[in-house]
Amino acid sequence: MDQPPFVTRFAPSPTGRLHLGHAHSALFAAAQAGKAGRFLLRIEDIDSGRCRDEFVAGIEEDLGWLRLEWERPVRRQSEHFDDYRAALARLAARNLLYPCFCTRKDIADEVARSGHAPHGPDGVLYPGLCRRLDPAERADRMAAGEPHALRLDMTQAIRQAGPLRWLDHAAGPQVAAPEIFGDVVLARKDTPTSYHLAVTVDDALQDVTLVTRGVDLFAASHVHRLLQALLELPTPDYHHHRLLTDDSGKRFAKRDRSLTLQALREAGHSAAEVRAMAGF
Repeated sequence: MDQPPFVTRFAPSPTGRLHLGHAHSALFAAAQAGKAGRFLLRIEDIDSGRCRDEFVAGIEEDLGWLRLEWERPVRRQSEHFDDYRAALARLAARNLLYPCFCTRKDIADEVARSGHAPHGPDGVLYPGLCRRLDPAERADRMAAGEPHALRLDMTQAIRQAGPLRWLDHAAGPQVAAPEIFGDVVLARKDTPTSYHLAVTVDDALQDVTLVTRGVDLFAASHVHRLLQALLELPTPDYHHHRLLTDDSGKRFAKRDRSLTLQALREAGHSAAEVRAMAGF
């Protein structure tokens, strides 16, 4: 039987110009694919308030300047909301979602009242206020058009999925521990997906076999492994690479305008020099 093709991807959000850290990530993913594999570019633009078409064009300009090639057409998440709605419907059919009407203030007040605030990778864990709502009240509030998010009932999800493992090429075999995130938000009324749901669905639909991304997203893989099990999707391998930092040890960010690939190019640096600055 033929082996499936080796597929990696670089999946930036178009909220600014690419910087040296992005260059390292894209070059790393492309290098992992090598000559025999497939390297994909994906645009993660579900945040309509921050994403801009001009930055999509800038991403392609910068990657082309670095002499990277990728398959076309490029998948843009904003064009595939129906795929995420379908995934949500499958989770809802398993009674794993519930509407959450809480504002940030509601959550902060509840945490203050309880005097106990367990934290996860994204901050304070959701205290479960809406998980305990009567089904009739949920239905009435949704019918009235009250803004809400859809949260994953983490306890039920773990119970249904059972023990899970995943492999990180840098850190070795991992036991999934998605409970560290609590009842994560998977969609909002105005955006029918979240980062966790969208990337999980996209990686499966695009046949990604190795997810390469920064070590800052290592913890997210616990949730993604759970969603793969619940949605009966294949599980890729992972490789969370190091982050590039400046001389003070601070990682590069989009606000570091002097270190964007555009700025470095305009300052006279060659593509080869920038590849070397990014570790390649």
